[in-house]
Amino acid sequence: MTHGYAPAAPEPPVPPGGRPPRSTLVVTAHAGDFVWRAGGAIALAASRGEQVTIACLTFGERGESAKAWREGKKLDEIKAIRREEAERAAATLGAAVRFFDAGDYPLTATAELTDQLVTVYRETQPDVVLTHPTEDPYNGDHPAANRMALEARVLAQAIGYPGEGEIIGAPPVFYFEPHQPEMSGFRPEVLLDITEVWETKREAMECLGAQQHLWDYYTDLAVRRGVQLKRNAGPNLGLAHRTMAEAFMRPYPQIAKELA
Repeated sequence: MTHGYAPAAPEPPVPPGGRPPRSTLVVTAHAGDFVWRAGGAIALAASRGEQVTIACLTFGERGESAKAWREGKKLDEIKAIRREEAERAAATLGAAVRFFDAGDYPLTATAELTDQLVTVYRETQPDVVLTHPTEDPYNGDHPAANRMALEARVLAQAIGYPGEGEIIGAPPVFYFEPHQPEMSGFRPEVLLDITEVWETKREAMECLGAQQHLWDYYTDLAVRRGVQLKRNAGPNLGLAHRTMAEAFMRPYPQIAKELA
C-alpha cells in the first residue's frame, strides 16, 4: 500500500528577533480520535497562537463508520465523509491536519509509514507530542499508532537517519485518554483545564456526525475530569464552578528545576 499525506500548511511567521511559535504534533490513528481525546489541548494551544499539526493515519473508514456502512455508503464515499468531518473539526480547533490514508482495522505499523512520520517530526519541530497510549485491548489501531509515533520521534532525533529536514530534540510526549481507560492501563497523571475552550471542543465534536453517539459520552467525561482537576488543584485557584478537563499520561520523565 502506498501512503501519502496532504501538503503541509503554511507555518506561522517568526516574530522579529524571536523563536518560531511553539509547535504541537498530534499523531492519531483515526479521523475522530484527536477531537474526542485531545480537542481541548489542541484548541488551547491554537488559542495561544501555537502551531498544531495533526497526523491522521487513517479515516476510520472500516471500523469507526458504522452509521455510514448501514446507510449503504461505499468505501470511497465513507473516506470522503470522514475526511471532510476531520477537516472541519481540525479547522474549528485551529489546527492543520494531514491525512495518510494508511487503512484501518487493521492499521499496520510499517517502516514506510514510520518514515513519513519522521518527515513530519522534522518539518514541524514539535515542542510537545500527543498520541495514543500503548494499550487498548478493544482497538489495535491505537497501539499501532503509538508505536509508530514513538519510533518516529526517536528516529527524527538521529543525525544519521536519512531524510530531509533538521533533526529534532526530545519533545515531551503525552498520551491522551482511551475510550475505556480502566481496561487500557491508563492513569490520569495530568489533568488539563480546558474550560475556556470547551465550547470550541464541543463544536468540533459536533462536526463528527459519523460518531454522534460519542458526543454526550465525551462531554460527560470532560465534566468528570474537571471534578478531579478541582479536587487536586487546591481551594484557592478561582476555578470555574463547571470546570472541564482532559486527562493525559506521561511515558517519559518530566524535566523541572523545581517541584510543582
